[in-house]
Amino acid sequence: MNRINVVNVAEANAEQEVLFSAINEQLGIVPNFLKVFANSPAALTAFLGLFSIANEGSLDTLTKERIALAVAQQNECQYCVSAHTAIGSDAGLSGAEIQANRAGTSQDAKAAVAVKFAKALVEHNGEVTNTELIDIRNAGYSETDIVEIITHVGMNIMTNILGKVSRVEIDFQKVDIQTG
Repeated sequence: MNRINVVNVAEANAEQEVLFSAINEQLGIVPNFLKVFANSPAALTAFLGLFSIANEGSLDTLTKERIALAVAQQNECQYCVSAHTAIGSDAGLSGAEIQANRAGTSQDAKAAVAVKFAKALVEHNGEVTNTELIDIRNAGYSETDIVEIITHVGMNIMTNILGKVSRVEIDFQKVDIQTG
């Protein structure tokens, strides 16, 4: 049951209609979590701007999805785990890789370091160790990459919070949160 209104596309005001049209043009759908964001067109606009900027960065699509899966699992956001399982699969992540990402690692050695770093950021509220920073640099990630990983973690935390607070209906194949 939704605890925050989901703005129905058919009932959207003019400002929401413009945003929904742009989202639909880019994604082919307007996911439910963006319909929750649309309660505040300013918040939705800000999120879309951050999303756009983050997607122009140096990290490849698979690494971004790996990070999203790790963060969503760490924060126990079923909506985001479900969404990024679908998106990650469409982007080329295997089922085994998705499971590894949700556990905070990867089958790809370099990506494993990024996912581990992202998970550490969430677990320790940004208080990562010098060793964790050295490890990510030694894996070949630049300062630009590190800042972008932090940006993706922050963006995903925001969507995880929205998904959990709103309890928005999952409009992807539902995936259960891993426990234990």
